[in-house]
Amino acid sequence: MNPLIPLVYTEEIREAVHEGRPVVALESNVITHGLKYPHNAETAHQVEEAVRKGGSVPATICVEDGALKIGMTERDIERFAGEPGIPKVSSRDLPVVLARGGRGATTVASSLVAAELAGIPFFSSAGLGGVHRGAQTTMDVSSDLIQLTRSKVAVVCAGAKMILDLKLTMEYLETQCVPVIAHGSDDFPAFYCSSSGVRSPHRIDDEDLIARTVALHWAAGHPGGVVITTPPRAEDAVDPAEADAAIEAALARAERDGVGGQDLTKYLMHAVDQATGGRTAQANMAVLISTAETGGRMAAAFARTSTARR
Repeated sequence: MNPLIPLVYTEEIREAVHEGRPVVALESNVITHGLKYPHNAETAHQVEEAVRKGGSVPATICVEDGALKIGMTERDIERFAGEPGIPKVSSRDLPVVLARGGRGATTVASSLVAAELAGIPFFSSAGLGGVHRGAQTTMDVSSDLIQLTRSKVAVVCAGAKMILDLKLTMEYLETQCVPVIAHGSDDFPAFYCSSSGVRSPHRIDDEDLIARTVALHWAAGHPGGVVITTPPRAEDAVDPAEADAAIEAALARAERDGVGGQDLTKYLMHAVDQATGGRTAQANMAVLISTAETGGRMAAAFARTSTARR
C-alpha cells in the first residue's frame, strides 16, 4: 500500500482482501454517467449482487474527500446516483482530484489504478475503451488501453464498444503484449454485440485454466493486465449489422455537426440507442450484470488456484 494515497475500505472488503478471499473491483462511472436515476442505482445494486452470485465480494470504487473508497455502501451508491455534476475521474485526473481533496466517479482506467493499490487483482466492466475510428489521424486512443499495460489487474468484460475500431484495438493489445482470452466464444465480443467480427487469439472455457494463465502472465514479470472477454447472453445481444449501420449514420451526423473529442462517444451511444428503439440501453444494463457474474466466478477461480499454489 502506498502511504501517500489514502484508501478507505469497507469492513467486508478489508477482511476479504486480508484473508485472500475473492474480490471484484467495479467502476462508479456507470452510476454517474451511464443510466438515469433511479435505473443507475438499481443497476449498480444488481451488478454487485451478480458479483456475489459468482462467488466474490463486490468493491465499487469512487473518490471522496481526497481518498479512494474501496467499496461503496448502499447509501453511497444512492447518493452518487441521485446527485448531478459528480465528475468523471480517469487515471490522468486522479492525482489532481486526490491532492485537492475532491471526489469523483472512477472510469475503467482509474479503477485499475485503485484496484492494484487496494490489492484486488480482478476488475469487471461491461466494455473497455479502445482505439477510436479515425485514430490514424486523430490519435484518439482510450486511456483504458494505456492503463491496462501498467496495472496488474485482470479485466473481465464483454469486449469493447462497437463504436470503436475493434481491429485496431486488438492490434494495440497485441503490440502491448496484453493477453486476450475469450471465454464462451471464439470471437472478441463488441459490448452488446456477441461478435465484433474479429477472432480472439485464445479461447479458454475452463475458469481454473484462465486463473492459472493470469498467474503465469504475472509470474513471468509482465507489468500489465489480462483481458478476459465474455459475450452477452443471446437474449440480450443486439445484431451487429444493425448496430454498425446506426453507428455509420451517427458518425456522418457527428462530422456534420462538428461533434468530436470527448463528446463523440456519448453522442454516438445516444444516437445508436435512439436508432435501435432503446434496445442498446437495455442491453447495456444486461451486459453489466452478466459480465459481473462472470467476473465473480473468475476472481473466485483465481483465489482458489492461488490457495492451491501456496
